[in-house]
Amino acid sequence: MSKDSKSEIKVSKKGVWGIAHIFSTVNSIIVHITDITGSETISRWTGGMITTKDREQGSPYSAMQAATKAAQEALEKGVIGVHVKVRGRGGHHKKSPGPGAQPAIRALVRAGLKIGLIEDVTPIPTDTTRRKGGRRGRRV
Repeated sequence: MSKDSKSEIKVSKKGVWGIAHIFSTVNSIIVHITDITGSETISRWTGGMITTKDREQGSPYSAMQAATKAAQEALEKGVIGVHVKVRGRGGHHKKSPGPGAQPAIRALVRAGLKIGLIEDVTPIPTDTTRRKGGRRGRRV
């Protein structure tokens, strides 16, 4: 074993922490793993990259698959743990995250990543944001 391989082993044992941004709506999911500052992307997978059918992009199954692939890619690059930031649509839309958020977090754990903090970062306005449709509303 050379000196280089020993130093690589030390680095892999120590490891790096990152942030897993999970954006989950009814129709889609995005799993984006960055470094701890949030400026450099390590891995990014979406529900649309997993399945070809539009109706299945936000499903728990595609969320699990996307999170698993993102976690494997992050582990290869030396990330040992992540802080999770879950986000729903927010604003004047639904405040709660979609059906794929919880399975995505479970998939990150099963893939071998350590979980630090789990935080909800859905944007909630202090007063409100204006809905689309105009003053008289949507005419059906």
